[in-house]
Amino acid sequence: MAPTKTLRAFEEMDRRFDDFFSRGWMRPFRSGHPSWSHLPAPFEGRVPQVDVVDRDDEVFVKAELSGVDKDDVEITMTDNSVTIKGSTKAEEKEEKGDYHRCEISQGSFCRTVAPPAEVDIDKAKAKFKHGVLKLTIPKVKKSARKSVKVE
Repeated sequence: MAPTKTLRAFEEMDRRFDDFFSRGWMRPFRSGHPSWSHLPAPFEGRVPQVDVVDRDDEVFVKAELSGVDKDDVEITMTDNSVTIKGSTKAEEKEEKGDYHRCEISQGSFCRTVAPPAEVDIDKAKAKFKHGVLKLTIPKVKKSARKSVKVE
């Protein structure tokens, strides 16, 4: 877990340097030009939030994929895993007289989760609306649930 914290620390330091040089003491030198917008870098090394719900006769998977188009989502499954892949791309152009600017931002992600029960991948159904992916996968056999009294 330490490498992840170290990587995040370096990313934060890099962002602060960018902020300092783009908005700090260098600003008077750039006053004649429109300011650069900062396109968000989609997913910036993160993975989307995924909920996996074990229901009586199915497994329900919900993933938040804001900024991703339906055509850029790929779902693959095996008997013991569900993998969701996707990508985003944004482009912004600006032209003012002799000034031309074009910024491109893109990102991708891959998230694999394990269903909590044996599922029938041939009968899986997926829906994608407003940046939310909902995946329903029927179980091979219904779960037997029993309450246990705590003593």
